[in-house]
Amino acid sequence: MTQYTYKASLVGAAYQFDLTDDGLSWHIGSRSGVWPYAEIASVRLSYRPMTMQSRRFRADIERAGGGRITVLSTTWQTVALVTPQDGDYRAFIIELHRRMKAAGSKAALIGGIGPVHYVTAVTIVALLAIAMVGLLVRALATSEFTGALFLVGMAVWFAWTVGGFIQRNRPCRYTFDQLPDTLLPRNQAK
Repeated sequence: MTQYTYKASLVGAAYQFDLTDDGLSWHIGSRSGVWPYAEIASVRLSYRPMTMQSRRFRADIERAGGGRITVLSTTWQTVALVTPQDGDYRAFIIELHRRMKAAGSKAALIGGIGPVHYVTAVTIVALLAIAMVGLLVRALATSEFTGALFLVGMAVWFAWTVGGFIQRNRPCRYTFDQLPDTLLPRNQAK
């Protein structure tokens, strides 16, 4: 049996998931259940960084007939500490897919964010890039080199943070045999 546990918030209950012979067993606060692998309708993997943890991944699992649970790759430890659980999360997600395949699941396997959100994000980033280039040209034309340097620094930071989010969350479909590596944490030694 493979088990994965995390805390979505500091004050809330822990989320516990077990991959059993009967299916995906979950326990969240006072609620619990077992979803047979063949009844899982979809799995959406995405990359969702947040302020306290830039390396946060998410799996949204939906059951045929209703119900959705979320599995995050990070857990709250203290008021100021959210820690990654990269290896455990990766192993859990890979094993979940292996068991779903073995059960003959017909689940929709989706990677990234929805196409409408993705196109909207890319459009906003493109408009911001055009605006920043315009400001940079103006700063250079007026010999405001400090302002130009600031804009270059902001552009690099923005490309690193938002660019990584956009690149990883490109909408895609995947198979049980080829999970999108960009939507799973790297398997780092403990």
